[in-house]
Amino acid sequence: MSARPTVSVLIPCYNAEKFIAETLDSVLRQTWSEIEVVVVDDGSQDMSVAAIERCGDPRVRLTRQVNAGASAARNRAFEVSRGAFVQFLDADDLIDPDKIEIQMGRMENLPRCVASSEWGRFRDKSSETQFDLEPVWRDLDPLEWLTISRAEGFGMLFPALWLVPRAIALAAGPWDESLSLGDDGEYFTRVLLASERVLFCPRARARYRSGLSVSLSGRKSPAAWASQFRVIELCEAHVRAREDTERVRRGFSLSWQHLAHGCHPYDGQLAARSLARARALHPVTIRPEGGKLFKLVSRLIGWRAARLLQVASGR
Repeated sequence: MSARPTVSVLIPCYNAEKFIAETLDSVLRQTWSEIEVVVVDDGSQDMSVAAIERCGDPRVRLTRQVNAGASAARNRAFEVSRGAFVQFLDADDLIDPDKIEIQMGRMENLPRCVASSEWGRFRDKSSETQFDLEPVWRDLDPLEWLTISRAEGFGMLFPALWLVPRAIALAAGPWDESLSLGDDGEYFTRVLLASERVLFCPRARARYRSGLSVSLSGRKSPAAWASQFRVIELCEAHVRAREDTERVRRGFSLSWQHLAHGCHPYDGQLAARSLARARALHPVTIRPEGGKLFKLVSRLIGWRAARLLQVASGR
């Protein structure tokens, strides 16, 4: 690249005072120095704003808004940012110091591609992050990436993974502000489909903080389950509009079944609708995951009753 372009790191923040300083530090230590950081505080009720202001780095800009959700905060951050490339990052996740530089090195002269990275989970100490090799850790066509990632019904598209040219983000459109749980999966499905190729960047690393009781991904409310239902519905429509094959239908059938297993018995009606969607797509059938006792009870009384007992026991 003839001139080093600016990367905008966009962070939605809601009640993240315990983590935002560490997240900002991981950004400000980037070896790619041409960065701007836009933090949108989404109506936090804790001391998040004070923690952000204590950072004192001129590259960090703080915008505040009335609570409207993470997707709205991300859209606001994108609107006020100026960089030619975009790195979305949640307020409790981390990126390694050379993450952006490694990805920018691969993006040279490839403006229609997006860059992905290695990722791992941690709970308390980022040094204990576990990085497990995945089938998508290679350069792939976007449809191949999405299909392989969802081969077992899951697929991880959390924000820290990606580095996206602004032109592709504009082509994909804004975050869907009607969604909560799973909004990142829907958004980055559109981003990948708006690109020509996914470039995997070995040694570029993102660290996903797990196990937070207050995190959006841990919610089990009717609204959260309804959002996840809508996310799978939208992702299925996005992908099948481009490729409606047996492998795609199988992957989404598994996604619907995982949702049904997770939301039962919290929302039995939604679970039934999810199973109906799964059956309409593909005959593949799976049982809910669990330990040896859960599997035994499932065989004796069925998975629905076993899930009810599992939830009642606090698991």
